[in-house]
Amino acid sequence: MQRGQIERREFEYKRHGTVSFLVSFNVYDGKMWGCCLDANDHEHFLWGVRQLQRRYARARRIHLIMDNGSSHIDHHTKAYFATHPRIRVLYTPAHASWLNQAELLLRAFSDKYLNRFEPESRQHLIDHLNESWPEYNQYFAHPFVWSWTRRHMYAWAEKKGTLIYTKTYATVH
Repeated sequence: MQRGQIERREFEYKRHGTVSFLVSFNVYDGKMWGCCLDANDHEHFLWGVRQLQRRYARARRIHLIMDNGSSHIDHHTKAYFATHPRIRVLYTPAHASWLNQAELLLRAFSDKYLNRFEPESRQHLIDHLNESWPEYNQYFAHPFVWSWTRRHMYAWAEKKGTLIYTKTYATVH
């Protein structure tokens, strides 16, 4: 990098493999928890889910919001979730990762810790990830505050002229 010039990057690089990085995002304190998985399959994914369950052992419910990745929709994974009612699963629609706050967290994390980082090996990347997410929590984590309420959504829908909701009222006596 030089002052006054656009950042340049060499187009040839050595690829050392990939790392599946499982992340959870706690909206109450804004902190993330991450673990590197050895492979992107249902066995390793479920290992990560079990780690998450241990981490939040006192939580009454754990909400998992995920894309439709193969390890997430595998029949073994779905069978596991069916036998663990404490875990609630929501799958985002295709091309809608912006709905998943963990995806947005990963984008911010990547900007701070992965851009311009060139690992020397797969293990170097794993070590960097394992060291970086606790530091991210220390310096950047903050509680997630919903600023767009249902009232905002209704007002937006009426303004656009497309009422995308229906109201259902029930009276109990």
